[in-house]
Amino acid sequence: MGQNQQLPMQDEELELNSIQDLYKSFITECPSGSLYLHEFKRMFGVQSGTPESEYMDSIFRAFDMNQDNTMDFIEYVAALNLVLRGRLEDKLRWSFKVFDSDDNGRLDRGELRKIVNIIYRIKKGCVSDETGTESLTPEQVCDRIFQGVDANGDGQITLDEFVQGAQRDPWLQNFLRLDVNPCGWVQRYLCDRKLMSPKDSPTDS
Repeated sequence: MGQNQQLPMQDEELELNSIQDLYKSFITECPSGSLYLHEFKRMFGVQSGTPESEYMDSIFRAFDMNQDNTMDFIEYVAALNLVLRGRLEDKLRWSFKVFDSDDNGRLDRGELRKIVNIIYRIKKGCVSDETGTESLTPEQVCDRIFQGVDANGDGQITLDEFVQGAQRDPWLQNFLRLDVNPCGWVQRYLCDRKLMSPKDSPTDS
């Protein structure tokens, strides 16, 4: 989710004909028009009981804009556009929403630790400091994030603190960038259904 990844993604667009094809695919797989969490995971090939599955739980909640425990097509397309084309700031705001499980606009250490542990497992424990020489534990990652973004030192992170802190912190951007990030799932899904050519997919840097 770093600065280098942002630029190629901005050129990606879901054209009108792709939206129409995507809608047909959505309705085929989800005739009710309401996508449930287990269907959302199945569409992207995410297996239950994995760290990725836990992360998808948080992603689904963040994209369920009206909080009815389903995702309709408008919410789904909005999610795709954010994932494929969103600016760095938009992606950071979305990441904050994923982290903020009680939706109170602040991250406490418990909320941060929960997501950090999931990301840590997805990365198979390969998380290091800025120099790349020292491996960090999940608690050290939490400490590092709070030190970097908790501007007033009150033990909670606001949305503004998170966005502003992460924008100036390449290490945090790199931590948030996952090999299994939603952009990768979306690209595979669209390519499988011939809604995006593999050569058009943004490449990781």
